[in-house]
Amino acid sequence: MKARDTVRLTVLRGLSAAATNELVAKNRKPDQTLTEEELMAVVMRAAKQRKDSIEQYTKGGRPELAESEHAELDILTTLLPTQMSRGEVEKAAKEKATALGITDKTKVNQLMGMLMKDLKGKADGTMVKEVVDNLFV
Repeated sequence: MKARDTVRLTVLRGLSAAATNELVAKNRKPDQTLTEEELMAVVMRAAKQRKDSIEQYTKGGRPELAESEHAELDILTTLLPTQMSRGEVEKAAKEKATALGITDKTKVNQLMGMLMKDLKGKADGTMVKEVVDNLFV
């Protein structure tokens, strides 16, 4: 705040408001605290919103708005744990499919559910879905 970084300040204030809203949604008082897992979910939700906004602004021909959203996403990314690479996700998906005995597309939803439970917060859900869909092509 003393550095006069208005983008960082805006992002942190937004996260504070989102955390307070999450507390209220969970029927807790605004002066209580969220668990670390709940707070990570709030940050991940904010990052996903920024990604969606960037995509929409780019499609709509508004690069200046996409640029500001991208700056906010960069700040949110520093608060998130490092994400798994596509190769790591593919390896985890293959191991989980082997462990569950899934060899065709009929049980792909079961695989997706179990994989997302294991990789929650470590990998982007969209990428995981793409990897699982490509496993049984």
